[in-house]
Amino acid sequence: MKAITFFAATAFLAALLHLPGLVEAQVTLSLDPSKTGAPISKYVYGQFAEHLGRSIYGGLWAEMIEDRKFGQEITDEYKPFDLADDNYGKPAAFVYLKNSPWKVIGPKGTVTMDKTHPYVGDWSPAIHLPGDGTEAGISQGNEPYNGAGGFLAVKKDKAYVGHIVLAGDAEAGPVTVRLGNPSASSGLQIWSKQQVIENLTSEWTSYPLEFSSMPDSDQVTLSITAKGKGAFHIGAISLMPADNVKGWRADTLAELKKLDTPLLRWPGGNFVSGYNWRDGIDPNRDKRPPRPNPAWKNIEHNDVGIHEFMELCDLIKTEPYVALNMGKGSVEEAAAEVQYIVGAPDTPMGRLRAANGRRQPWQEKIWAVGNEMYGTWQLGYMPVDLYVLRHNAAAKLIHAEAPDAILVACGDTSTRDWDNHMLTVCGDNMNLLSLHTYVHEVVGDPYKHSVQLRDSIHNILTAFRGYKSTLPMVDQRKIKVAFDEWNFWYGNYVYGELGTPYRLKDALGVAMGLHEFYRNSDIVQLACFAQTVNVLGAIKTSRTAATLEGSGEVMALYRHQFGTIPIQITQPTASLDIAAAWTEDRTAITISIVNATSTPRAVDVDFGKLAVKNAATQWEITGANPEVHNEPDGFPNLIRAISRNVTYRGKLDAPAYSVALYRLEMN
Repeated sequence: MKAITFFAATAFLAALLHLPGLVEAQVTLSLDPSKTGAPISKYVYGQFAEHLGRSIYGGLWAEMIEDRKFGQEITDEYKPFDLADDNYGKPAAFVYLKNSPWKVIGPKGTVTMDKTHPYVGDWSPAIHLPGDGTEAGISQGNEPYNGAGGFLAVKKDKAYVGHIVLAGDAEAGPVTVRLGNPSASSGLQIWSKQQVIENLTSEWTSYPLEFSSMPDSDQVTLSITAKGKGAFHIGAISLMPADNVKGWRADTLAELKKLDTPLLRWPGGNFVSGYNWRDGIDPNRDKRPPRPNPAWKNIEHNDVGIHEFMELCDLIKTEPYVALNMGKGSVEEAAAEVQYIVGAPDTPMGRLRAANGRRQPWQEKIWAVGNEMYGTWQLGYMPVDLYVLRHNAAAKLIHAEAPDAILVACGDTSTRDWDNHMLTVCGDNMNLLSLHTYVHEVVGDPYKHSVQLRDSIHNILTAFRGYKSTLPMVDQRKIKVAFDEWNFWYGNYVYGELGTPYRLKDALGVAMGLHEFYRNSDIVQLACFAQTVNVLGAIKTSRTAATLEGSGEVMALYRHQFGTIPIQITQPTASLDIAAAWTEDRTAITISIVNATSTPRAVDVDFGKLAVKNAATQWEITGANPEVHNEPDGFPNLIRAISRNVTYRGKLDAPAYSVALYRLEMN
């Protein structure tokens, strides 16, 4: 290679750095620590869990059995799965449970659905035995379809507990409940564990189940059979890992605790507009009726209702944020739900709550008055001139039950007429305006992909700031923003309905989104990352494992390490996104730099006259490339926040495709 002189090399490098798409390697951030904004609300680290896909069931809740209360009809034609479009332009986007997951064991006609004396819901399966000593019943499990695994999986180091509700002719039994791993070719059991239930009676009776000492297996079948005469009936069946925590998955709960979310929104989302809260409050979960999910696919088991949700909030030490049904429900039912949650024990709903096992009211203060009621996709949608009347009527009844309630109204900055009406007519009856955003993939350019979430949040908050000058009510009532759904939304539904994997480039975008909330701390009161588990989630689960996604790593890092008093800064370069904040005690400054480009950067920081200690802490989130993502089975740790002690000498490094967060102690 021909030698290049120093001056020629310097000239060449200077020219190279000014080529389109390339950036200078070092920039200077001038920071005036005295210029601060409103304190950052802790509620910007909120989360959101909707009854959708595998968010609750198959994600947070520990139940392993699909359709355990037989909401779907069992037929001789066993075709449980189908492919569904995602309703957003993507055909055959995911596998879903279209029909009953229960397969008939025995000749045609063995199973009928008894509507005369159902245990719960519209019917219960009746198993009519051949009477010749052959086994008959139902099973579910080892039936993979189009890449989807079977329903059940077990781990060798775990026990599994549950129960089954049975009734039947005395001569029908005994009934055998079996867990096993049948060979796909022969149907013979490679291994099996079974529990035998004797002495059936005509009355519905619950029998305990327990299985242990099984090998690791992700293709497990559960069967319920008998060989006697006559018939037996199955009311409900449940099976959970024995290490469940009050019904919640221990592994998912551990990941959720890492997020340390201060606020959890529930139960929707679109789901809430068709949800009857009374379906989920019977103290016997077996007696809560299964329903078709009103907004999404599959069955709503109603195993998770108000009591379970509030217990989850206690377990993870977070505040509940309950959404009320303003779609298909009535305002009177919404007010009754409020009274059920916060009413005194001597109120009608307080007495019902006490009868269901909880005498004292819960501490709930933030209420979503409906969800996206401006959208024609929403159950119960109505034009804004009618909806404002509904909102005001609901607000009046809610405040009668909870005078200090913080009410979050439905807003949409893309529909100015809607927001104008809501803020003008309902301004006296709201505290916060709910705003949402989802952005999709920009293929081939990680930087453009990442920044779009920040830019969408910025544009929406800029529009809200415009209301402050055109609608006096906003300032008079000090109405702020509840950004209670925000995220990326694209990709294959690997984790069930809307179960998209999230990549490093998404994690960088989520960090920039948080920065934008900090820059608007005077108007953003709360934000809820949508959603918590599997469904667009910060946590992903398989049937036996759970892990934080890269976006979850970002949320956890900022929640625990970023300051609370934002410092106003001017971005020194468009290719980096930087945020800074004092810690609450003003002994340290945190600076976070998001670099969504392939070029490592160095940022000189000018603190003016402020003296900074050399000893500092750095947290870094990065990965091998912007497309990597964490998977619960196999690769759970490709994106993690790494902490290290560093020496600060006026410069902060921002590696390629990274979040670099620094804590700098002041002298």
